[in-house]
Amino acid sequence: MKRKKFISIILSIIFSLFMIIGNSFKKSGSFDLIVKFPLKNLFFFLLLVFLFHKIIYYLFGKIDTFSFQEKKSKSRLVILFEKHPFLFCLIIMLICWLPYIIAFYPAILSPDPSYQIMQYFGIDNKYSTYAILLDENVIITNHHPVVHTLLLGSMVKIGTIIGNVNIGLFLYSLIQIIILASTLSYTIKFMKSLNVSNCYCFICLAIYGLVPVFPFYSMSAVKDVIFGCLIILYIISIYKLTTSKEIKKMMIVKQIILMILMILFRNNGIHVILLSFPFLFFLGKKNLKKYLLIFLIVISFNVTYNKIILPYFKITPSSIREMLSIPFQQTARYTRDYSDEISEEEKQIIDKLLDYDTLATRYKPEISDPVKNKFNPYYTNEDLKNYFSVWFGGLTKHPFTYIEATIENTYGYFYPLKTNWYFYHNYDTRIVKKGFDYHYNGLSVIREILTLLGKKFPYIPVLGLIVNIGFNSWLLLFIAGYLLYKKKYKELIVLLPSFVLLLVCVASPVNTYFRYALPNIFGMPLLIGIFLSLSKN
Repeated sequence: MKRKKFISIILSIIFSLFMIIGNSFKKSGSFDLIVKFPLKNLFFFLLLVFLFHKIIYYLFGKIDTFSFQEKKSKSRLVILFEKHPFLFCLIIMLICWLPYIIAFYPAILSPDPSYQIMQYFGIDNKYSTYAILLDENVIITNHHPVVHTLLLGSMVKIGTIIGNVNIGLFLYSLIQIIILASTLSYTIKFMKSLNVSNCYCFICLAIYGLVPVFPFYSMSAVKDVIFGCLIILYIISIYKLTTSKEIKKMMIVKQIILMILMILFRNNGIHVILLSFPFLFFLGKKNLKKYLLIFLIVISFNVTYNKIILPYFKITPSSIREMLSIPFQQTARYTRDYSDEISEEEKQIIDKLLDYDTLATRYKPEISDPVKNKFNPYYTNEDLKNYFSVWFGGLTKHPFTYIEATIENTYGYFYPLKTNWYFYHNYDTRIVKKGFDYHYNGLSVIREILTLLGKKFPYIPVLGLIVNIGFNSWLLLFIAGYLLYKKKYKELIVLLPSFVLLLVCVASPVNTYFRYALPNIFGMPLLIGIFLSLSKN
């Protein structure tokens, strides 16, 4: 009882802080509301802690004794589902997605996949200027995963060969639709194998089939969709590894292939692996050698791929600027608020990386791209070293400014009342201007209706929380808290990939960007299913 009370209090304090800080940053972009009204905020903080504690403590108790009661008499639909769960879910899902597939034929292109297509065809684009190319004749860079660029580009190439770009783009869409629908169907089948109730499985099927974000992203040619599927499969594989008494050779092979694909389809895939897989080493000596074998092979591949294979084909690595969103935003905010405290020498040092004269005006608190877009690709190590010396000086003078810069660029990932950038639906003309005959069909009215549904869904009471980024982060923390309360430490490893991806969102260039949180939101029904299975046991 003491343990349950303690953990529920800790969670309630965390959630209350998210609410108070999030409210202040949403309304003022800083801690100003907290500083100006300390007593009012303290009162609401204590009230929220009390309410959250009561709710969490109550939910913990309910979960302790909760169980789905399956009906003894089953309908034909349920019997069919139990006999063929994967195929049943796949067919239902594709039927539900069909209006979106037809209306948004051949694919939804946003800026990034459009630029990837340009890279594949050797057309100059902004990403070819972000870093110094190893070979001027090789436009493709690893800013976007090369494998995804090749997959998307090769499908468009097929379209150009047969004289119809739309067919080529639709070939890519078909591949992605099959991958996403198959992954989600397999997820439900896996949960069924854990004796998760039919009721919850059908709830998941309804979410996957009817919530607009899933069919919209099935037609969106962004790298995150396939990577999100790989993350779901990775979570399932981690669960199997933690619960298997003996790891067979085929499991090792499948695990290695899966982790290599994660590396190939997203540059931060290696971070998920590095910060989650090694925790399996602490499960005991029995399978330790096998875990080490998997890990070493995957790490060796990552080094070989990035240091040998990509340079061999003259493919330029992604710019270091992609890892510096946090310090660059902090410097930009510091420049905006305290430019009079920056010496001429410090200005020159910053200018060598970020074009100091326009830095303050380029600063957008919730997106770092305007700041990073002026990054000097011809920087030297000495320039970088000097910059961080100036950066550290600003940190010591005005630490709260740096903290505010980071929070305003990330708070939406933890604050449920912040929503933004939900899905792609617009017709992007970037490749059209380069001579590609890409176009939507004449079903504009259907597209408008589906788009309106997609835009309104996040604001539907209760149901909208399914795609709410901050709420999904709360669910993740809640599940972790419950597992800690139950001393299920081994099972916490299953949550690590999602926590790592949450950290990646914090380091990302955009606040509350759905595409970055997509793997966690798409994977949440699975985590809840695993959680229900664990709590039942």
